[in-house]
Amino acid sequence: MIEKIIGVAAYILLAQLVGGLLDGLDRKISARMQGRVGPPLLQPFYDVRKLFAKQIVGVINSSQAAMLYSYLLLMVFSGCIFFAGNDILMSVFVLSTASLFLYFTAVITGSPYNSIAASRELIQIMTYEPAVILACVGFYMASGTFNVSGIIHSDMVMITRLPGFFIAFVFILTIKMRKSPFDVSTSHHAHQELVKGVTTEMGARNLAIYTVAEWYEVVYLLGFVALFVINQQWWSFVLAVVVILAVYFLEILIDNSSARVKYGAMLKWTWAMTLLAAGVNLLILMLIR
Repeated sequence: MIEKIIGVAAYILLAQLVGGLLDGLDRKISARMQGRVGPPLLQPFYDVRKLFAKQIVGVINSSQAAMLYSYLLLMVFSGCIFFAGNDILMSVFVLSTASLFLYFTAVITGSPYNSIAASRELIQIMTYEPAVILACVGFYMASGTFNVSGIIHSDMVMITRLPGFFIAFVFILTIKMRKSPFDVSTSHHAHQELVKGVTTEMGARNLAIYTVAEWYEVVYLLGFVALFVINQQWWSFVLAVVVILAVYFLEILIDNSSARVKYGAMLKWTWAMTLLAAGVNLLILMLIR
């Protein structure tokens, strides 16, 4: 019980800090790749503080704010389930529900830009969900439990039996982290600031709430990646940190070396990767059980 409380408290208090630092690291590395100096590492925190401090001079969209707060709370709740060591499948379902509230946030404004972005957000959800669900099934077949704590306390490193699931999950991380070439509903790049997908009609404070929710989601997703390599051995936690940093750097590299593709290509490529990598891995697990 104490371990669960510590896990939940650490996620609630530290995930936004870690997520903001990773966002700043992303900007810094991206700038270096593009031959620029880049902003300070703490720039994302300065931006969020500035957004919260802005004076509200227009009509407050209370419905949009309610949807965004629901998005943030569900994102935090899904992470709490995960880092408490509870059912990973339930955690993923709550995460999917949070994504739907982001869709509602976009369509509720009535903006044509937001409406198009909202439809693309639904396509993104439909694209990456099979890989996420299959990863949960893979963990169950390899460890015999859906509980995160049970998976962590197993004797094996999960990636040795789930390499295909790992490849498929890392592939869909590009969609979940909204990076090129799959940033079809919104992006974090400056050149898309005027017409910026689902965040186009967000006011200052609403945009700050969205940004903090994204930080929580990034930490959750990287924790999911760590689950592939963590077991009851102490050295597996060191290995998990190395794998997380390598995967995050890979996503930054892909983001800075790829152009956006159409949503149809994203759907076909992702489902093909999910079927070939995770699907084949699942069949092998079923045969060797």
